[in-house]
Amino acid sequence: MAEYGEWTRKGATLSDVTALKEYGVDYTFIVNGISAGKLEYREGNMQGNPWLRVLRGQLEQLITEKFGAEYLVEQNRQTELRVIKKEMTTVKKRLKELEARKTELEVVLIKTED
Repeated sequence: MAEYGEWTRKGATLSDVTALKEYGVDYTFIVNGISAGKLEYREGNMQGNPWLRVLRGQLEQLITEKFGAEYLVEQNRQTELRVIKKEMTTVKKRLKELEARKTELEVVLIKTED
């Protein structure tokens, strides 16, 4: 069972939707894990939409049992790659904005020097 305070620790829980994005497991996989007694869960409800929250460590252990450790490593790599690509896109966008602002300021400064 879960250790004391594990439910409140940052990053220790994830929703069924996040589990699909990060590990490629669907709602039925999580429900089957709950039915088997291998996953603890809490129910949530956001604007009338129900969702399940599970402990990351227990989910990773169940994934390892069902699919093997290599599957989990591969999914973690893919998730990290998605995060990196997203961050790179954000940084590139911000760089373009800064370059445009720099150009504007240079034009204004050149005009004021004349």
